[in-house]
Amino acid sequence: MTPPTESDFRVLLDALNHCVLLHDAETKAIVWANRAACVALGFTLEELLPLKAHDMTRNDARYRREIAVDAMDRSATQGPQAYEWCYRSRTGVDMLSEAIATYVPLSGRPVVMVQFRDISEEEAMRQKLRSYETRLREYMHDLDEGVALITPRGKVAYLSESGRRVLGVAPDTPLGSALDYCTRADRDRLASQLRDAPRQHSTDAQRYRIKRRDGVERWLRITCRRVDIDGELNGVLVHFRDVSEEVSLEETRRTEARMLEYAGRYNAMGEMATAIAHELSQPLAAVRNFIEGAIQRLNQPNAVESAVWGLRAADRQAEHAALIIRSVREFVGKREPVAIDADLRDVLADVAYFIQLRARDEGVSVTIEQSPQPLPIRCERVLIGQVILNLAFNAVEALTEAKQANRVVTLATSRNHDVAELHVIDNGPGVPEDVLERLFDGFSSSKAAGNGIGLSLCKNIVSRHDGRIWAQRAATGGLDCRFALPLLSQA
Repeated sequence: MTPPTESDFRVLLDALNHCVLLHDAETKAIVWANRAACVALGFTLEELLPLKAHDMTRNDARYRREIAVDAMDRSATQGPQAYEWCYRSRTGVDMLSEAIATYVPLSGRPVVMVQFRDISEEEAMRQKLRSYETRLREYMHDLDEGVALITPRGKVAYLSESGRRVLGVAPDTPLGSALDYCTRADRDRLASQLRDAPRQHSTDAQRYRIKRRDGVERWLRITCRRVDIDGELNGVLVHFRDVSEEVSLEETRRTEARMLEYAGRYNAMGEMATAIAHELSQPLAAVRNFIEGAIQRLNQPNAVESAVWGLRAADRQAEHAALIIRSVREFVGKREPVAIDADLRDVLADVAYFIQLRARDEGVSVTIEQSPQPLPIRCERVLIGQVILNLAFNAVEALTEAKQANRVVTLATSRNHDVAELHVIDNGPGVPEDVLERLFDGFSSSKAAGNGIGLSLCKNIVSRHDGRIWAQRAATGGLDCRFALPLLSQA
């Protein structure tokens, strides 16, 4: 087969889609162009040959003739040279191009072959992406939320600028491992969340106490999901937000709620003080009488046995007084809230004694109707007892102001499907309809001189136990206040 001639190679170059210009290696004048270059620039080959750089190049300092000449010269000694060039067509349309100058020592004379292709659309897309990236950076700059990519081995492969700010990581500082930022107590939990991250959606948010690189401890809320895009973006994409202020506010609210509960408890005791004082006065007076009697008998001959009887009777009365005091101390003693398994019937039994004391002094009868079935609940026993006390004391006070002779408060427990209910029912005058609807809202009260804090506190406590509290008209014409708490599932 005959080797291809130089004219054959021209035919091959002419068939290319890439634009090709041949320049004289010495003068840099155009000596030939393929068809693609002629079409792109809008000139025939004959029109192209006499043209100079300024005739077919955008008038811009970045595209001075010296730059292209320098690239062509370097191609003779350093190999092909790539550079960006902006050609201008016959109609004045700019064509941003990627050009490659290659030195070719042809038999007749050496030339520089310049291949170029239009990259205007690519550059426009790059500009748009850069613009999007700039705007995205601006949008994210002041966010409290960071974004990170964690590799399958747990290394932080990427951390957004906002994420660096949240974690206190300075620019150019190594990112390290994801678990390095977490406190030791939470590392296993974070590792589990990252390991179990799904692909379709983000995990549920979890909170972690973290230590920033500057040593400051903060709280983060973290969600994540697994990503794998073309094998390049592979790992767990993590979104995290600084929620330290939110956690601090919640803790403040919990502290305030506990203090309000303690205040409410002491307020309840204030209302009980008179009844308890009366109840204590009886055994204390009996103790004194028995002791005085024993002393008198000791002055008589052969009276030791009767004196001992008197002292033992005094001891029994003192023990009765001690039980009263111990019951009060057990109920009002300030302690950290502890949720335990309890029977709602037993909680009612704990406070029934105090309610009966208060009601007896006001001439009100108390009836207790316990459910025949166990009512197992999970609760802070003292707080639920406080709710019962508040509701019962309100009912007793409402009846104190009533004129009827037969005044009764009924305390009842019952089971209603999957909840345990407690009812406080009185046969008093009731309350207006508009008051009934907002009875448990703050600063709403059924009493003329009341401020509603007690009932609002009841609602707060019941809500914290995932229950509900409400009031309705009783069948007896008075008020029926109820609360319901979820029953424990029976294994």
